[in-house]
Amino acid sequence: MLMVSVDIGGTFTDIVIIENKNVGYYKVPTTPKNPEIGVINGLKKYLNGKRIDEFLHATTIATNSLLGQYGLELPKVALLTTYGFKDIIEIGRQNRPELYNLNFHRPRVLVPGNLRYEVNERTDVNGEIIESVKESEIKNIAERMLEKNVESVAVCYLHSYKNPDNEILTKNIIGKRFKNVSISSEISPEPREYERMSTTVVNAALSPVISNYVRNLELSIKDFGDFDIKIMSNAGGLIFSNEASEKPVNIIESGPAAGVIAASEFAKIIGINNVISFDMGGTTAKAGTVLNGNFEITSEYEVGGLSHHGRIIKGSGYPVRFPFIDLSEVSAGGGTVIWRDSAGGLNIGPWSAGSDPGPVCYNRGGRYPTITDSNLVLGIIGDKMSGSDFKLRRDLSLKALSKLGNPYEIAEDAVRLAILEMARGIRLVTVERGLDPSDFTLFGFGGAGPQFAVRIAEELGIKRVIIPPAPGVFSALGLAYSDMRYEARKSYPEDLEHDFDALKNKLMVKLKNPGFIMYADCRYHGQGSELTVPVNEINRDKIIHDFENLHYKTFGFRLDRPVDIVTIRVFAVEKREKPRINIEKGSKMFFVNRKLYINGSWVWIKVYSRNSLIEGENIPGPCVIEEDGSSTFIPENWNAHTGKNNEIVVVR
Repeated sequence: MLMVSVDIGGTFTDIVIIENKNVGYYKVPTTPKNPEIGVINGLKKYLNGKRIDEFLHATTIATNSLLGQYGLELPKVALLTTYGFKDIIEIGRQNRPELYNLNFHRPRVLVPGNLRYEVNERTDVNGEIIESVKESEIKNIAERMLEKNVESVAVCYLHSYKNPDNEILTKNIIGKRFKNVSISSEISPEPREYERMSTTVVNAALSPVISNYVRNLELSIKDFGDFDIKIMSNAGGLIFSNEASEKPVNIIESGPAAGVIAASEFAKIIGINNVISFDMGGTTAKAGTVLNGNFEITSEYEVGGLSHHGRIIKGSGYPVRFPFIDLSEVSAGGGTVIWRDSAGGLNIGPWSAGSDPGPVCYNRGGRYPTITDSNLVLGIIGDKMSGSDFKLRRDLSLKALSKLGNPYEIAEDAVRLAILEMARGIRLVTVERGLDPSDFTLFGFGGAGPQFAVRIAEELGIKRVIIPPAPGVFSALGLAYSDMRYEARKSYPEDLEHDFDALKNKLMVKLKNPGFIMYADCRYHGQGSELTVPVNEINRDKIIHDFENLHYKTFGFRLDRPVDIVTIRVFAVEKREKPRINIEKGSKMFFVNRKLYINGSWVWIKVYSRNSLIEGENIPGPCVIEEDGSSTFIPENWNAHTGKNNEIVVVR
């Protein structure tokens, strides 16, 4: 088989081609306005006419569309909701994301007031239909929407998570006139009408965008073979492209999720249970945890909003109630811009130079120095861009950094700021979850991750770092080791065993022979939010016991109150056959000498070629290990060696 994995990032598009145990990996610039063009350009260049058997994909197009990137216009969306509730989507929760900012503006409403329609229907809290939908009323609304050139429709009725009949009837009527119809009982069948409505509206807004993108991608790659496109979901599994088109909220965090899966699967191969995945690319750095071989899942997320040092600011974006791998994301990537504020203080980000124009050293018109420029002038990366013949312009980096002060001092200070920012992001998914980062092994990958991973570990007290094979395209490689994964949920279950079985039967239609993973969202009675508890045994008392232990571990206290099981969810997982890859072993270590600027002075260090490293041979720091797509920096007081699976193991 010939398998292709493609991960479209904000700066580069990573392509991994696996054929007969041989793997090739490549980075091509992302083409923001039409992401599929970058993919096709890469495939034409590297496939040499060969036909694809399996195509795996991760993309950030959903998030970037809501952020107004890629030159895409979101479609005109209409909303049908219960009479008296049409303004919920705008009122929201009245959060105050920036309490003292008098000029704060909430994100634009995805459905303007003139496209919100109230329907005379009602379902009570117990799921009893008080008033049914009238076909004539829905047809009348449909005609009015057609007159206003509506492209996509969201339907969200009160308490439809208990009884979806009115929503289903509405979809059947409207579906004869509109191709894209999202109903909340299918997208997010959970309580809290605002979050459910927001999730449904986001899905409706993305549906035409994602379906067009998937269609264009399918048409573009049809000459490469007859295959289905499988796309990484937020929850850490692959879904078929039709599912992504119908429920695009599935793939909002598609790209970042792939990195956690890659770390989780490779950790199993080398026998490590507790892992922190650290993925640093050209635009952002992402962190997630794998505990006892399992990655953490959350059902609360806000897309298109602001973050404060990796923490999502509630009320600044669009709430989405859908399963996501628990990640933190900070604005610290290779392209992160370095600047001074009005008081003269040095800052990094949140702006990024991206791939166009990119860092100043790319010589493509970039004017502002970046983290990549800093590492270049410090000697951590060389003049030749990894994985290409492209030469980086150190002189341009020095000139840009000099505008802020002494270029070497500015570069060192900017790198320290980046390390602190990324360490803060890792603390969000460890310390704030009741976990001690020093109990974990840090996996560093992404184009820029290995440059920083060991120094971040030093900051956090972590004693071991793993740099996996092909770290520059590791997320794309992780797609090849992912399984098919679909999710279903039910709120306010009455009979746990019966309801879990019903969800399993629902998922059996989508996959042939799946295994199942179960969760329950629980809270103390009266609380406003839930914690997600893994369910290993369908027993109410056991679930409550596990929730109380998790609550204590997370918040440091228990309450003498009843526990509500609000929502149960099931993931159906169908195992895929994982590729086996040839691992090339070095026979003679090759290195050159290079000057490195450390702590205010220049020192000579060895720069090794990763392909030449001999398994088990000790490599003391400070040194640099270079390879196509990335460079690994080993500071003083750390030693590195190559493991059996071609991983670099760095130990303090």
